Amino acid sequence: PGMKLVDDHDEEERIWRIRENGLGATSKIPGKPDFYPGWEDSAVSPEQLGSYMRGFEKLLQQYGYNASLYGHFGQGCLHCSIDFDLFTEEGIATYRRFVTEAAHLCVAHGGSLSGEHGDGQARGELLPIMFGDDLVAAFGKFKAAWDPRDRMNPGKVVHPNKLDKDLRWGAGYAPPEPRTHFSFLDDGGSFAYAANRCVGTGKCRKHDEGVMCPSYMATREEKDSTRGRARLLFEMLEGDPLEGGWKNEAVKDALDLCLSCKGCKGECPVNVDMATYKAEFLSHYYEGRVRPRSAYAFGLMPWLARLASLVPWAANAVTQTPVLRDAIKALAGVAPQRRLPMFAPETFRKLFARRPLRNATLPEVLLWPDTWNNHFHPTTALAAVDVLEDAGFRVRIPDVQLCCGRPLYDYGMLELAKSMLGRIVTSLAPDIERGVCIVGLEPSCVSVFRDEMPNLLAGSAIAKKFAAQTMLLGEFLEKHAPEYAPPKLERTVVAQQHCHEKSVLDKGVEERMLRKLGVDLSYPDSGCCGMAGAFGFECGDHYDVSTTLGERALIPAVRAAAPDAIVVADGFSCREQIAQMTDRQALHPVQVMKMAIDDRNLASHGHYPELRYMPDIPVERRKAARTGMLALTALAVVGVSLAAMLARRR
Repeated sequence: PGMKLVDDHDEEERIWRIRENGLGATSKIPGKPDFYPGWEDSAVSPEQLGSYMRGFEKLLQQYGYNASLYGHFGQGCLHCSIDFDLFTEEGIATYRRFVTEAAHLCVAHGGSLSGEHGDGQARGELLPIMFGDDLVAAFGKFKAAWDPRDRMNPGKVVHPNKLDKDLRWGAGYAPPEPRTHFSFLDDGGSFAYAANRCVGTGKCRKHDEGVMCPSYMATREEKDSTRGRARLLFEMLEGDPLEGGWKNEAVKDALDLCLSCKGCKGECPVNVDMATYKAEFLSHYYEGRVRPRSAYAFGLMPWLARLASLVPWAANAVTQTPVLRDAIKALAGVAPQRRLPMFAPETFRKLFARRPLRNATLPEVLLWPDTWNNHFHPTTALAAVDVLEDAGFRVRIPDVQLCCGRPLYDYGMLELAKSMLGRIVTSLAPDIERGVCIVGLEPSCVSVFRDEMPNLLAGSAIAKKFAAQTMLLGEFLEKHAPEYAPPKLERTVVAQQHCHEKSVLDKGVEERMLRKLGVDLSYPDSGCCGMAGAFGFECGDHYDVSTTLGERALIPAVRAAAPDAIVVADGFSCREQIAQMTDRQALHPVQVMKMAIDDRNLASHGHYPELRYMPDIPVERRKAARTGMLALTALAVVGVSLAAMLARRR
């Protein structure tokens, strides 16, 4: 046997995480039956472990079972999951016989049926094998002295229920299979199976690290954890004790504080995907109902932004001027403490249209102009154009204005989201068939194409290709320009990574891209920033949870950053959270790369290019302030003039 002595803290932590994820990671193995607990906590003295495990393997072979072993063998404890059949009468009877023989085997080696955890109902019936009938009877007498009515934890150690009496599934398990918008490809097309995916390990009940589960980190309430929500969805489908199906208010309440960060899909050992379950639930919950006003204000933002881009100065005057902005926020359900983002004077699409064609003979790439970088932060997208051209590509954008519809998922507007994805696939099919790659700057938009699109447009070959050919900028450069070396930038960078990038995309690509610049880089263990799209803008509990999460790690780290440090965040909502809770403005990683390119050009040619890096927000705020005041002045003049005319007529 080989061995390796591990004496590195980070590597030790990774190894322990593998061990801790054993139960979940081995419960749902693609292409195999599900594995279940049921004989997962037996223990013998370490010197007996070898003999016990050989006997246990023979018992598994005798019954035709397979087991995944992940116990801590140094203490002689054998944790495992086994592919029991817990859905048929014959399978359950076989399970009973197996665990009874396993109990005798364990006791024959001087072991314990419950080496680390409690006996509970799963092993209560087997305790006479280990303790003998006389001692178990003594347990009963002792309990009766203190609990004569058997009200304290009944049916467990004393007078236990049969170990197969209250199985979660059992021979009568026949959950409804409701019609769904998502295909649930990883769950056999079954929402019921998806709702059963959680195995209860509780990794979502973390307090101070990772992404999952931010709402539980904020409230410390079980119903706000991934595990709690999964359990409620299961009970909703069972109709016991939760009634009303998709219209159940308890499920709606539990899902309300879910930030749809996808942290559970990335960090849960069995990849529970609560963001998708929430979107599916809300789509049915609101059938025939009016949604909250914030759902229309934020869910329909792609169309509202297009409308605002016709007269951005007027839109900014309305959303930034006192009294008017307060009325708009109240109407849209926005927390009064929040500032509404400002629209750029010109969209990225307009600025790009005036740009001369470059690298005409080089390989082409399609840059995705998402709603946020098109209407709010166009210089981020322009910086991406410069970086891609510097790396040796010809940049195009879609000929027609398209949107992935990311905000729609948060409010369950799945019919509209599906139609938008269909339009995207149809419009860009020729490019996809030619193998053109799509580069996205907003991780939440890229995650739509890589995660939601294949699930909503299952069976579409073009959608499958689209997902495979859509990448973050860093992913694209690594795959298609691995030799590209951006200029060095000797700066300190404090970075926040978008939840979707950490959960369903390549969580290491941004760090690798920034380290190529040679920056002094650090990432606070902040998990979700708390803004999560529109979530942090909404009033009430959403705003409270949002700011609580921001103050957990990210915002203190930004405040503590040196004045000359660059704060970086690749998500629009992350940058907005930082801007609203600190006096700093975060940049997109591509803007940092653009800064390095500009500095190189200055050193090489003595001048900057015609479009030097410049952040959007400060410039826009100054312009908006001027235009807003001009607009108000004009309105005041018109009002005074009308009043004077009316006075003269009287």
